[in-house]
Amino acid sequence: MAAPLFARLHPSRRLWPGRWLAVAWLLTLLAGALPGCTPSAPPPRYRIGFSQCTNGDAWRQAMLAGMKKELSFYPEVSFRIKDAKYNSALQEQQIKEFLREGIDLLIVSANEAEPVTPIVEEVYNRGIPVVILDRRTTSKLYTAYVGGNNVEVGQQAGYYAAGLLRQRGRVLEVRGAPGSSPAVDRHRGFAQALAAYPGLRLVAEVNSNWERPSVLERLPQVLRQHPDVDLIFAHNDRLALGAYQVCKQLGLERRVKIIGVDGLPGVRGGIQLVQDGVITATLLYSPGGEEAVRTAMKILRKQPFAKENILSTMVIDSTNALTMKLQTEQLGAQQQDIQRQQELLRAQRATYSSQQNVLYVLAAALLGAAVLGSLAWRAFRVNRRINRQLEGQNQEILAQRNQIMDLAEQARVATEAKLRFFTNFSHELRTPLTLILGPVEELLTNGQDLSAAQRHDLTLVRRNTHRLLQLVNQLMDFRKIDVGKMPVRAAQGNLVAFVRDIMDVFERPARQRGITLRFLPAEPVISVWFDVNIVDKVFFNLLSNAFKFTPDRGQITVSIQRVPTDKTVRVSVEDTGPGIAEQDQAHIFEWFYQGHQSAKGSGMGLALAQGLTRLHQGQLTFSSQPGQGSTFVVTLPEELPAALTTTAPAAPTPTAFALDEDLGAPRPALLVEEAAPAPAVTSSESLVLVIEDNPDVSAFLQQKLRPHFQVSAALDGENGLRLAAEAIPDLIVCDVMLPGISGLEVVRQLKQDWRTSHIPVVMLTARNAPEQQVEGVQQGADLYLTKPFNPTFLLESLRTLLANRDRQREHFRRELSVDTATVAPQRVDQKFLADLTAIVEANLSRAELSVEDVARSLGISRVQLYRKVKAVLGTGVTDFIQGIRLTKARQLLLDEELTIAEVAYQLGFSSPSYFSTSFKARYQVSPSEFRALHTTAG
Repeated sequence: MAAPLFARLHPSRRLWPGRWLAVAWLLTLLAGALPGCTPSAPPPRYRIGFSQCTNGDAWRQAMLAGMKKELSFYPEVSFRIKDAKYNSALQEQQIKEFLREGIDLLIVSANEAEPVTPIVEEVYNRGIPVVILDRRTTSKLYTAYVGGNNVEVGQQAGYYAAGLLRQRGRVLEVRGAPGSSPAVDRHRGFAQALAAYPGLRLVAEVNSNWERPSVLERLPQVLRQHPDVDLIFAHNDRLALGAYQVCKQLGLERRVKIIGVDGLPGVRGGIQLVQDGVITATLLYSPGGEEAVRTAMKILRKQPFAKENILSTMVIDSTNALTMKLQTEQLGAQQQDIQRQQELLRAQRATYSSQQNVLYVLAAALLGAAVLGSLAWRAFRVNRRINRQLEGQNQEILAQRNQIMDLAEQARVATEAKLRFFTNFSHELRTPLTLILGPVEELLTNGQDLSAAQRHDLTLVRRNTHRLLQLVNQLMDFRKIDVGKMPVRAAQGNLVAFVRDIMDVFERPARQRGITLRFLPAEPVISVWFDVNIVDKVFFNLLSNAFKFTPDRGQITVSIQRVPTDKTVRVSVEDTGPGIAEQDQAHIFEWFYQGHQSAKGSGMGLALAQGLTRLHQGQLTFSSQPGQGSTFVVTLPEELPAALTTTAPAAPTPTAFALDEDLGAPRPALLVEEAAPAPAVTSSESLVLVIEDNPDVSAFLQQKLRPHFQVSAALDGENGLRLAAEAIPDLIVCDVMLPGISGLEVVRQLKQDWRTSHIPVVMLTARNAPEQQVEGVQQGADLYLTKPFNPTFLLESLRTLLANRDRQREHFRRELSVDTATVAPQRVDQKFLADLTAIVEANLSRAELSVEDVARSLGISRVQLYRKVKAVLGTGVTDFIQGIRLTKARQLLLDEELTIAEVAYQLGFSSPSYFSTSFKARYQVSPSEFRALHTTAG
């Protein structure tokens, strides 16, 4: 039938049956060869329903964006969303609608746990897999759970708050919606963490509906009731932003620290809030959209999956906010590349589909079918190659994401190790600096016979030692800023005069190099609250930097002016140097960064200046044009929060920096405070015990002290304690860093042992942080000196401590001279005297009472008792016993019923005559005269 029909359509051309069979065979072969013409089994399609409690906040939008991003890899999935808008009844109704419409899997994020649990259990019992996302239900009938551990989030917030407040302070909690599982779990974890720190107290709680307006409405009244709150923990970053706005309204934004939860990227996300300084930290709480879809696809494809998929959390603060932001931006850029490639793939697939339809229509045309078949075959190859590329890129992106997370963790660990290394290395440098700077200072001070060349060389050694000490101090400041342990103690002062004093140091090197140094204050007096130690380092670094890069006969201009609208003061340092290259401008405030144009300096000055300025609630900015110089601007607030201020006047403190050699003469580094010489002259009989593990430092101390004292030494704390108990020295010089028992522990044990509690202790250490000095004084140290130290100052300090001990000894003697011989046991030395007095009073009637008897009662040797009494009272034990008896005699003589002989025997005197002689020698009257005088007066 085919041949006659073809003949009728083409009457002018007759095809014989063989020709028609050949054409039919060719069309069949072509149809079989064309791609897509052979039907293949289509991939299974899945229907997933997502019941969301709300899509109205940024965190939920991030969750939804993550789902859509992951779903782009599964075109066979039909994904439907229903928004309950925080309505549990509406959410239950929407899940029922999913059941009626027919779904293969349900993803649900419950608005409230209990109301939604029954319908979720019904879905599960029907055999439909259920993935619980973020908010749990009260039942265990579900297929898988994806979300963070809210209890762990609360605990992490509590532990971070404890570290931030140093385990003491008052905390306020802004909770999420009552009854929601995240709010309940985060509160429980936060309360558990705070329970481990008795110094932290949760003073108030504020409920919210997870949105910022509820905080703006309810928090002000609570903060007015608790104005001394130190930290606010908000259950998400939106609540944290609201808490910051309330604190700013009440003037508390600089004192109160705020911790949020979510850690989302973006302009208004938690990471940006941390980077902008709006909140102190945020805890990463991943939305989990991608993981939920991946888990759902494993379930639908019958692949292995975990029932509990707990997303990890971490604290994001100023130390890692920038890293997190860069990582999220990189992942976003990679996702955009994936989307563009997927759009190209869809376009290719559309092209392929249209070509396939044309081939079906023109299959009867042999020539056209052949041409279109070739095009379709080529398109198929391109499509397959693109698919392979996309799969490879997807795997690469996943690997890169994991690698970025690993690198971030490695960077954090490496940074912490580097900081510990810098701190320990800085401490170690101070010991050799002590052995260099001490002898050099003494030679320059007392070396009368030095030649000019020798004095020049020693001055050069001292200047470079000061310069090395400057670098050590900068490293220590770097560490203190990084861990937040550099306190601000601001006092009100004239900033104009303060900056002028700093500029005076640069006058001489400016004249030597022909540099014009201009100072342009807008007003003669500008009163500002500032910490002289911090601000001095900031401006000294900026001026040093300007001098390094300003050529000879250049110009440096420093100007100061108020900005009344912002209540700030602006100080600018402008130079005429080569400027900053464009490729360096983004990095000049990074630690240890050195620009491409010059390798001058250590790369710490500008980074330290910026860190100190931010610590002072200020801002350091710059502008620069290559070839036209640079201008650095420091903006400081006129006033600071009360927590950062002190009532002490702003004293002009010498700077801790020294000028580099190429800038001129060095500025003296502050080693020790000047002390007036003690008026008392110390006898060479005084014994000083030196406890120092470094043999060179120990030998140096012994050499300096032996001309003035008797000296013994110990190389560790254990031997030092033993020598102190045996020899009872007059004074102890002890290092803090000792092998075995630390110096702080040595001081504590010395002050708790009544045998050695009276001995003054001077601590020498390379640890110069204020909190470390406070720790040493709290343990009982009488003086705390940091290395390197001035030997003359150390010697005068020892003499002053011994003179103070002589005055204390006289005080104890006066206490024992009053009518009541017993001393109240307030301190360790007073308790020793009280115990000694009690033993003597209990044995007053024993004429044979000896020093050995008293020492045996106290549990010590006769020599230790003698040295202790001699050190505390300046007298012997026998004289002390005699004094107690005579003091008691004054009381007994007032009792007229006792004869003088009875009083003498009752107090252990061998005879009445010996009693009378002793009494008269002490009080210049005989016992009978004393009784007659006082009974007559009575």
